[in-house]
Amino acid sequence: MKSIKLILVLFVLVTLGENLQAQGLKMPQPSTSQTVSQAFGLGKIDLTYSRPSTKGRKIFGALEPFDKVWRTGANSATVIKFSESIKIEGKDLPAGEYALFTIPGKTEWTIIFNKGTKEWGAYTYNEANDVLRVKVKPTTLKDKVETFTIQFANISDTNADLQLSWENTLVNVKLTTSVDERVMASIAEAMKGEKKPYFQSAIYYYSNGKDLNTALTWINEAEKQMTDAPWVKLWKAKIQLKMGDKAGAAKTAQEGVEIATKIKNEEYIRLNTQLIEATKK
Repeated sequence: MKSIKLILVLFVLVTLGENLQAQGLKMPQPSTSQTVSQAFGLGKIDLTYSRPSTKGRKIFGALEPFDKVWRTGANSATVIKFSESIKIEGKDLPAGEYALFTIPGKTEWTIIFNKGTKEWGAYTYNEANDVLRVKVKPTTLKDKVETFTIQFANISDTNADLQLSWENTLVNVKLTTSVDERVMASIAEAMKGEKKPYFQSAIYYYSNGKDLNTALTWINEAEKQMTDAPWVKLWKAKIQLKMGDKAGAAKTAQEGVEIATKIKNEEYIRLNTQLIEATKK
């Protein structure tokens, strides 16, 4: 009986859409769609969903019942695509495209990554197609969120938060990825070629706690290739300062100020000047 009702509902929706198209009628969507793309690690995350609004309604525990599977938005199932495998709340999730279903609860939400990406809503949701489930705690927001929002926040090289917010509820899902091993292997391979990525590799070594002597050697090579680049001077000065060579860092940063002044680059005048000040502390 439920399946017959579902077919009738879908038939009405499709027929209504076809009739509106035939009449050339255009109307705003009650729940607008949004696509979000986020670079993460060495890959990318793409998310497509529809955004309902509260419109004065009580949402969780009412419009969206507790302990029931929710499409996590409106209309078609929310779809999220990972170009590389990552961890969700510490659990492995292979690269791929998934429907993002959720089960809202008063004190705990279940986040579901499911193979059913072509679903309309969660009407035909099949738990057998689940690839991963994790549980997270919701938090209460002081300010109301009128329109359902999914966003990425607190982004770093290896960490990000997938945040769901609506009404006065915020759900935060931790995403993590490992890039260091692959980056180090990529640097090692690139250094065998003719065009060696000295500048980028020196920055990576500096930023990720690698050998500073190697970073300095590479930034010196980059400096030979880009003699009039105040950004190279800035990074060389950063490396020198981190190695404890304040005098050398100040001298390099001053060279950066002079080059930036010559080419009228205010940003690198400011950044190199700030680094000179840092050497005085």
